[in-house]
Amino acid sequence: MPDEYRPGDVLMLECPFTETTVTEVSRSYVSVRWPWLEVDPQARNIRWNGQRALPTPDAGEWEIFRTQPAETVLRPGDTCVVGVPATVVHVQAVCHFDPPRVTGMLPRPASYLDLLRQGDTHDPELEDQTYALDPAGGEPVRIELLFRPYAFLEPGDEVADRNGRRWRFDAAWDWHPLGGEPSGTPAWPLALLSRNGEPTHEDATAVARATAVGSHAQELDRWTGLAIAPPAARQQ
Repeated sequence: MPDEYRPGDVLMLECPFTETTVTEVSRSYVSVRWPWLEVDPQARNIRWNGQRALPTPDAGEWEIFRTQPAETVLRPGDTCVVGVPATVVHVQAVCHFDPPRVTGMLPRPASYLDLLRQGDTHDPELEDQTYALDPAGGEPVRIELLFRPYAFLEPGDEVADRNGRRWRFDAAWDWHPLGGEPSGTPAWPLALLSRNGEPTHEDATAVARATAVGSHAQELDRWTGLAIAPPAARQQ
């Protein structure tokens, strides 16, 4: 698991199913005692009751945590297990909190990954499309990095492409041409020109080696095959 995640990462999530008890049932939600997090006694104006409501299909909400048996057959007082089945997602954004965010629960999150499910492209007009996950939270979610497009570059890198055009890399699908050039995408191979100043020989060699074969289109195809969706139109 990398120390830092970034937009475009494709991840596999899993969390071992753990026994718990159903506390409340409605048409749209099933509440269970949450087996992992603790109440934050220092939180002001927020008092968590130790439960979490999970949506049923009628709620029309995306939730990575599921119950077994399914939420639709559970009744108050039932014993069930809750966890995350193997789920592929991709990162839309990474949010950092300093100091860690007060949620009423411990541990307090220092960051969230805003996740999109397989098949979803980010739509700024849709509310609650993403799922916020604390990658270092109390729930034992295993996170596997399946693919990071342009893993050999860092945000802010400047490169020259095969045609001599200069570009700034901000994210995998967010390229900015330099020098008044028209927009588009870089033609491989790439030469690293700047990484927080003059790049090291090792960094420049790594970029040249990684782009000696292949293309931006192939990088996009690999990502799309895992995310089962194109990136947002403005970032392609």
